[in-house]
Amino acid sequence: MYPIQSTKPYPEFIQSEFALAWKKRIVFVVLSAACSMAAQADTNTLVFLGKDNWLFPAWGSLTKVDMQGIDQSVELIKQTKEALQALDINLELLLQSDKSLIHQDMLPDNIRVSAEVDGRYQTILKKLQASGVSCFDSSIVLKKLKQDDKNVFYRTDQHWTLAAAEASAQATADHIKTQVPSLKGQAGSGKPLGTLSTESRYGDLADIFLTPEQRKQVGRERFSVRKSALNQNLIDEEQAPVHVTGPSLAQPYFGYPQKLSNALDRSVSVNWKPGNIGQWVMLLEYLESDDFKKNHPQVLVWQISEATFANGPNAVGLWNNASLMPADVWLKRVKAALGSKS
Repeated sequence: MYPIQSTKPYPEFIQSEFALAWKKRIVFVVLSAACSMAAQADTNTLVFLGKDNWLFPAWGSLTKVDMQGIDQSVELIKQTKEALQALDINLELLLQSDKSLIHQDMLPDNIRVSAEVDGRYQTILKKLQASGVSCFDSSIVLKKLKQDDKNVFYRTDQHWTLAAAEASAQATADHIKTQVPSLKGQAGSGKPLGTLSTESRYGDLADIFLTPEQRKQVGRERFSVRKSALNQNLIDEEQAPVHVTGPSLAQPYFGYPQKLSNALDRSVSVNWKPGNIGQWVMLLEYLESDDFKKNHPQVLVWQISEATFANGPNAVGLWNNASLMPADVWLKRVKAALGSKS
């Protein structure tokens, strides 16, 4: 199966050269009550401080919705779905909620989420469903966790907690079963969940973007992981009928692919990369890989964040230079990898 695309486990990545390079590029600004939304938009800040030392990524607008970008992304995904469908591959898109919207109560008092942005998730979801892309409202699951006083995202990290990842994986499995009632693969091949363990460290937003003094201010936090599951290999000799692709939320460290495998009782393969790579290149790399050519999955789960959904393959300033390409070039390569002549 296609290898997990990480050269280092997640805690090691935040000390990597990539992370250090970002530290040199980003200026951290603590937004006081006197700051305005306009001032926020004019800075190069990619992280801001909320209540109780919560950190939030600031690379998505909380006031405006890029409808043109959303429509363009939906069209790319629709055409990708159709090309996959021609090979009897079911595309399941997991639209991931924005941390700033799920944890709005922890935003600074001076920052307000506009009604348009607050409804952005539903806007994207309805457009995807109208285009024939299979997806479900995973925000319901995450909001339920929040209502139960469970954090959906880590306080100083841009990634979801184990509880959120596993709840989303269970919901994904339930949805897949309604769309693909008869999964290929061997029953009993699902991964058992490991025992819970905790790690105390800084989240990526703190470790990458803050100075040492600022990190002391926000403090470390406890990350819940399943240790034995981390040591399990998701790259099985048998052909996994389900593959997960996406940015760093898809990585096994946070628990999503293991729980999906466990809930489906089937093996699951995964490819992901940390950093500003983006969802477009991750899917493309998988489709162009020898592993995909050797084994077409029955179900392809594509994770895309609500916050970056409107940013296409050529989002200069968001994706790294190696990942940038015009949308038509990206789509042409996708279709070529899938043998589509359209």
